[in-house]
This record gives sequence, structure tokens and C-alpha cells, in this order.
Amino acid sequence: MYDVIVIGAGVTGCAVARELSRYNANVCVLEKCDDVCEGTSKANSAIIHAGFDAAEGSLMAKLNVKGNEMMDKLCEDLDIPFKRNGSMVVCIHKETLGGLNTLYDRGVKNKVKGLKILNREEALEMEPNLSENVEGALYAPTGGIICPFKLTIAMAENANINGVEFRLNTRVEDIKKNEDGTWKIRTNNGEYLTRYIVNAAGVFADKIHNMVSEDKVHIIERRGEYCLLDKEAGNHVTHTIFPQPTDLGKGVLISPTVHGNLIVGPTAEDIEDKEGTNTTAEGIAYLQEKANGNVRNLPLKKVITSFSGLRAHLEKHDFVIEEVKDAPHFIDCLGIESPGLSASPAIGEMVGNMLRDMMGLTNKENWISKRKDILDPSKLSIEERNELIKKNPAYGNIICRCESVSEGEILDAIHRPLGARSLDGVKRRTRAGMGRCQMGFCSPRTMEILHRELGLSYEEITKSGGRSNIVMERTKNQKGGEQ
Repeated sequence: MYDVIVIGAGVTGCAVARELSRYNANVCVLEKCDDVCEGTSKANSAIIHAGFDAAEGSLMAKLNVKGNEMMDKLCEDLDIPFKRNGSMVVCIHKETLGGLNTLYDRGVKNKVKGLKILNREEALEMEPNLSENVEGALYAPTGGIICPFKLTIAMAENANINGVEFRLNTRVEDIKKNEDGTWKIRTNNGEYLTRYIVNAAGVFADKIHNMVSEDKVHIIERRGEYCLLDKEAGNHVTHTIFPQPTDLGKGVLISPTVHGNLIVGPTAEDIEDKEGTNTTAEGIAYLQEKANGNVRNLPLKKVITSFSGLRAHLEKHDFVIEEVKDAPHFIDCLGIESPGLSASPAIGEMVGNMLRDMMGLTNKENWISKRKDILDPSKLSIEERNELIKKNPAYGNIICRCESVSEGEILDAIHRPLGARSLDGVKRRTRAGMGRCQMGFCSPRTMEILHRELGLSYEEITKSGGRSNIVMERTKNQKGGEQ
């Protein structure tokens, strides 16, 4: 019997799990995929919003601003990259300049700090590659960029170190209320009993909610496609550049990443497919057209990959975080779309406080707030790096040439809490495979390490869990032996 089960190991579920790990409670996270951060949390803009866009008084606005303010301390404690590069909403039509004032006023009401409206000259001075048609911009210095993989994985690891269990490859199939008021959760890997449930299942959260409530909800899967550009293009802009927003969202942004790339996206297409993360020729063409409207000379020939993610959109366009009225002890986290990444620390705190008060939880005396990331030898001095390699030669064996990732880093990724078990698991923890060749060189060598360290056959190693096997079967060589 668990005190709390969290369904979903994306950024919301992991933020909730970390907060609950502060308390004396038996907590478990159920995740249908083979790793944390496999859904929306791995495929987004990787930015921390300032908070001027959400409607005044909405839960989305409140948690966005609070989550933004919490991010510096959280990233310091969890040893993950975060940079306040600032954001700019660019106006390229004189007749819509008034829209910047509307955003400014909304941001002030939302308590966003440091907002400023720039004229044409000021905007171009800050970003020389803005469109020649720029008329002005709204500047938000508190906007930032982050690694969404690192954030989600770090919170999961920290929760795990503090006693939270993670059950991966565990898909919730049904939920029933027991006579004593507890919950029975049936999964593909057996049944689980718990006193409380937190529904943090992203685009699947409506299905989970509808298992326990007569008040049915529907999440709209909103697909967003992106292009990622090579590091050679990473300095084309230094701020996160937004167009003026529309009813479908904040529009196609252009932003540097904390790893030195440039990201362009997303599109916004409502679909009826909770697994519809394919990219389309039409979507990529749309990105290129819209991006060139706000930034000139965008080096789109430097694209190294494209990807898409799904946002869990509700028609009311606000977060829903509450105990379900006809399902006591069941907490919903619904509609956690953008700015969900920015708001995640505040969402975790809010849900943690709700459960603390409902359950009468007490603080752990030995709660561990800090976590150390995988060692990155590139951040060491030459002397320090040579000494490290002398002590552990694996750090001198480069596996991924594009990102200069060593065997030592991959070993750390595999053997740390909630360690990697797939190529994408290694990639998101170390960036092995995220460079220009997109795993063309390093994937066989990474598979060798996974095979050796985890005892997995090559046929069992996957790209991202499930049926994404790399090697399907062994063949015979010319001499009749197996390869």
C-alpha cells in the first residue's frame, strides 16, 4: 500500500514526486514508457517563459511567474544548466504596435519583473538580426532557456534518492475505488494500492481522469513541430524571439539553447492522436516561412534534425489542479501545456502542499535537496582533465565525436539513479547522439556499452523503449558464423 501514487513521469509528475519526497510518505510514480521524460517534456521549446502571456488571474499565470522565480535555486540545487537570456516579442506591423502595450499591461498585472517596450532602434541594437520590418518589441529580462531533459531527469533522480519509487514500463489500464476509500490501480505489470493518486499523465490525463469521474474531460492533442539548427547557427540571436501571439499560441519562436544550438518552432495543429508525434513537410515549410518573418538571414540550411511534441490543451486554456469532486483523494493536473515547463516547480510545490495538508504529512529530517549532474570533462581545465583521465581512462575514450562525450560520461548515465537503458536515455543524459551526425557514428559504440554494462543482448537494446529495437536478428557471415 502506497500513500501516494503519481501517474506520469514527465516534468509535472517528477516535480510533484520531488516535492512529496520531502515528507514521510510512501510514494510511487507509474510511467508507461521505459524512461522518465518520454512525452511532452522531451519535445518542447526548452524555454522558461517570463509570464506576460497568460490571462491575468489565471492559475497558468500565477504558476508561470512563481515557477520562473523558483528556477534559479532549483537548477543550482540540481546542478543543471539554466540561463536568463531574456525574451522579446517582436512587432513587424505598425498597426499592431498596440498589442505590445496589451502584453505589457498583462505582464505587469501578472507581476512579471523588468518588462520594457523597445522602439525599433532599441530592438535592433539588442538583436541586429531582427527583421528590417521591426517596429518595436516587448522585452522581458526574466525569460530564460533550460534543458528540459536535464530538468525532468534531475527531479526524478532527486526524488528517487529521497525514497520515491519509479515503476517504468507500467501502463495504467483501470482505476477502482475500494470500500475503505483507497484506490486500486490495475496496470500491465500488476495491481497497486494507494490512498491518494496524482494524475500527471499529460495528453493521457483525460483518460486517467475519466476512469474515476462522471464529469468527463477531453484533452486536445496540439502538435508542435520544431527544427533544431547546428551550433554554427547558435549565435544568430541571443534572446528568445517571439512573434505577437495568436489564438493558437505564442507562435513560431527562435531561440538559442543552453547547449549552443538554435531552435525554431513550434507549429500548432490540433489532432486526434495521442501518439501523433510525426513531423510533416507542411509543418516544416510553415516553420521556415514564419521564422523568416521576424528574423532575417536565418541559416535554415544548418538544420540538423526536426521533431514534434504534443501539448495537452484544454478549451478553457488554463491549468486545472484540484481534487476531483466526485473522486476524493484523486488530484488532477490537467491541461499542463505551455508554460508547463516554466511552471513545473510551482506546480510540484502546489500539489505537494495540497497533499501535505490533506494527509497531515511531516517533513523528513534527512531530506536531500541537492543532486550532482554527470561530470562534464569539457568544463575542466586541461590539467584537471588530464588528471581525471589518468585516474579513469574511460573519460579519455570519446564515444560521440560531435558532442565530445566520453565513455566515462555514458557509464555514469547508465549507473546513476534511474539510469539510462536505451540510446535515447543515454542521449538525453549526456548529449551523445545530439550532434551534427545525429547518432550516425556513436550509436553502435553506445550499444556496445549498454550491452556490456546492463547484460542486454543487442536485440534487446532499443532507441527509446517499446518496439524501437535497433537490431532485429542476427545474420550469418560468409564463413557460416553468426554476427
